[in-house]
Amino acid sequence: MQFSFIRLALVLGLLTAIGPFAIDMYLPALPTIGEDLGAGTVPVQMSLLVFFLSMGFAQIIVGPISDMMGRKAPLYFSLVLFAIGSVGAALAVDIGWLIAFRFIQGLGASAGMVVPRAVVRDLHTGVEAARLMSLLMLVFSISPILAPLAGSLIIESFGWRAIFWAVTLAAAIGIVLMIGALDETRPPEQRGGSSFRGTIAGYRRLLRDRSFVGLSLIGGFGISSFFVYLSNSSFVLINHYGLTPTLYSVFFSMNAVAFFAMSQLTGTLTERFGLRRVVRVAVAAYATIMVAMLAVMASGPQSLWVMSTFLFFGYGFLGLVIPTTSVLAMEEHGEIAGTASALMGTLHFATGAAAMAVAGLFFDGSPLPMVIGITACAVIALGFTQATLGNRSPIRQPAE
Repeated sequence: MQFSFIRLALVLGLLTAIGPFAIDMYLPALPTIGEDLGAGTVPVQMSLLVFFLSMGFAQIIVGPISDMMGRKAPLYFSLVLFAIGSVGAALAVDIGWLIAFRFIQGLGASAGMVVPRAVVRDLHTGVEAARLMSLLMLVFSISPILAPLAGSLIIESFGWRAIFWAVTLAAAIGIVLMIGALDETRPPEQRGGSSFRGTIAGYRRLLRDRSFVGLSLIGGFGISSFFVYLSNSSFVLINHYGLTPTLYSVFFSMNAVAFFAMSQLTGTLTERFGLRRVVRVAVAAYATIMVAMLAVMASGPQSLWVMSTFLFFGYGFLGLVIPTTSVLAMEEHGEIAGTASALMGTLHFATGAAAMAVAGLFFDGSPLPMVIGITACAVIALGFTQATLGNRSPIRQPAE
C-alpha cells in the first residue's frame, strides 16, 4: 500500500512537473533569447506570459473533459500537443514564432496541471489527500530545483533551442509512465452524470461557493507572488546583479528547496492542527516576511543576499499554503473533481498572469518593482485568508 502510494505520487508529480519544466529551464535563457531573436525585454517576457495564459485557461476545458472521458485520455492528448509546441519553439526564427508555439505548448501543459489534482481527489480526502499532495509536490520540486541549473548547462553547451528538445523528451517519458504506471481513477460508471451541461452547472455551483473561491484565490495570489519572481528574476539577477546563468540557477533553486522542504510537513501539521489553522498561520507568516523584505529593500541598499534570505524563508511558508488550500477547496466537490481542479487552476494562473503583466509594466531592471509585486500578492492572499478562514468566517468546516 505504501509502495503504491509513493509510486502514484512519483508518476503524478512527474506529469505535473512537465509544464513547469518548460518554464524553469527557460528562465536562464531569457536574456540570450532576446539577443538572438533581436527582441526587447517586453516581447521576451510575453513568450513566458502567453504560456501561463494558455496553460491556465485551457484547464477550464480539460478538467470537465477528464470528468466525462476519464483522467488518462486528456493527458495523452495534451502531452502530444505539448511536444508539438516544443518542437515548434525549438525551430523559431523570430519572437512572434516563438510566442505562437509557446502558446500551443501551454495548451498541452494544461492537463498535467489539472488532472493529477483530480486523481488525488478521486482516491483520497482530508489528511491522506494532503499527505499525497505533499509527496506529489516533493516529486514536482525537481523542476524549480534542477530545471534552471539544467537549463543553464544546456544553454552553455548547445544553445537555448536545445531546451525545447529536452522538454519534448520529457513529454515522451510522461507518456511512457502513463502507459505503464498510472491506472484510470475515473471509471466509466462514474462518468454517467458528467456532460457539458453539467459542467456549466458545476462551474456555477463552484463560483457560488465562497469557500472554494476564497481558498482558490488564497493559493492563486500565493502562486502569483512566485510568478512575479519567475518573470523578472532572470533579468534582475543576471543583468542587474551580474550573475552568470549558472549562479542564477543556484539562487533560484534555493527558494525552491525552501518551498518544497516545508511542503513535506503538510501531512504532519494538518494532522495535528487541522488544515484551516495551517493555512491561516502559513499565509500570515508569509505576508509578514514579504512586508519586512519590502521595508528593508526600500529603505537601504538593495542587497542580493538580503533579498534572497527573505525570499528563502518566505517561500518556505508558501510551501505550506499551496497543498493545503488545494485540498480544502476540493474537499466537498469529489463528484466534479476534474471541474473543480480546472477552475481552481484557472484562477491560479489568471491571477498569476495578471500579476506578471502588472509587474512587467513597472519593471525597470532593478529589484524593487519585483519586490513590490511579490509583497502585494502576499498581502492580498492574507486578505482573502482573513475573509475566508477568519475565526468569524461563516463557511462550513470540511472534514479533516
